[in-house]
Amino acid sequence: MRENQIDKEKNTSKKHIIFSFFAGSGFLDLGFEKSGFDLRFVNEFHKPFYDAYQYSRNKMELPIPQYEHHLGSIEEFTTGLPKERLKQFVTHAKKEGLVGFIGGPPCPDFSIAGKNKGRDGDHGKLSEAYVNSIITFNPDFFLVENVKGLLSKKHIAFYNEMKENLEQAGYLLTDRLTNSIEVGVPQDRDRILLFGIKRSKVKRSQRNKLPEIFNWNKYLRFNKEQILNKAQWPTTTPYYAGSVLLQSKYVGNISELTIEHWFQKNGVNIHPNAKHHFKPRSGLPKMQTIAEGDVSGKSFKRLHRWRYSPTAAYGNNEVHLHPYQDRRLSAAEAMSIQSLPKEFELPHDMSLSNMFKTIGNGVPFLLSQAIALTIKDYLDEI
Repeated sequence: MRENQIDKEKNTSKKHIIFSFFAGSGFLDLGFEKSGFDLRFVNEFHKPFYDAYQYSRNKMELPIPQYEHHLGSIEEFTTGLPKERLKQFVTHAKKEGLVGFIGGPPCPDFSIAGKNKGRDGDHGKLSEAYVNSIITFNPDFFLVENVKGLLSKKHIAFYNEMKENLEQAGYLLTDRLTNSIEVGVPQDRDRILLFGIKRSKVKRSQRNKLPEIFNWNKYLRFNKEQILNKAQWPTTTPYYAGSVLLQSKYVGNISELTIEHWFQKNGVNIHPNAKHHFKPRSGLPKMQTIAEGDVSGKSFKRLHRWRYSPTAAYGNNEVHLHPYQDRRLSAAEAMSIQSLPKEFELPHDMSLSNMFKTIGNGVPFLLSQAIALTIKDYLDEI
């Protein structure tokens, strides 16, 4: 009995504990949970996403966060009781293991397709608030996820400033621009990933070798340049509602990166969110003229069943049409393109706008899992 207790205490001391910010409906968190991290604290501002997070976790029989699931802005933790409460949570967690902050601040202000206002936009300020929270609460490690627009000429100075502030606060950093398709997600979606760890947690001999030791490539499965070579994929096919189309010989080698593979894998036709899609009205005649695989339009884009999807962002009037049906994608189909487990479900009383917003904002599940496993391997190594 005593030996079992000692083993239990040893395992407890090695916990990797996560505090999640801008959690949305929890796609990023789910990847960390499924990779063995202990999720203790969750923060989300938008109540429909907050409610969907709790609903989906209940459906998947996952535990609620031990400390708190906080509904409110990250800016609330800068002063007063919220700040003291979060500081106490972090202090308590550090007694049990390494503590990490993870989060992807809302990104329209750094996106060319979005507002592109940068740090001065409402969402841009949240990126700065997240970095300031990391500096204030001093977690052992952290992850920042955001759009590749941060690397653009207009925003790179802000990104470099954030990194400099984190380095001055005692963090070693490594980053990578990663495409979701590299980990098996059927989607062309670039994201900048920034990982940091306290210098004090790393051996002196390893402090200058973080980019070498932290293996971003370990869980990548596909070569981005080869996969995105559009000459190898089917381009467009005449559209007919209910049509049957066999996959090409080339696609057979990487069929798991296709829309149809994920539709079948997730059973989207019988999924609880199968009926949750916008109903075509005046736009139906125009929809029916768009060929399967024609994603050249600014608004209507019809996906090809035997190809990957463009980035699953459903705002800015971008509408993804079903490959072979007279309608837009359902929530179940959109979630499959985000590589979510088929058990993941959104509340039936959630508005369609909020459903597609939270799906589009979320980190693809397989990408979040690959990031989590990469971080876990590194933390175990050190």
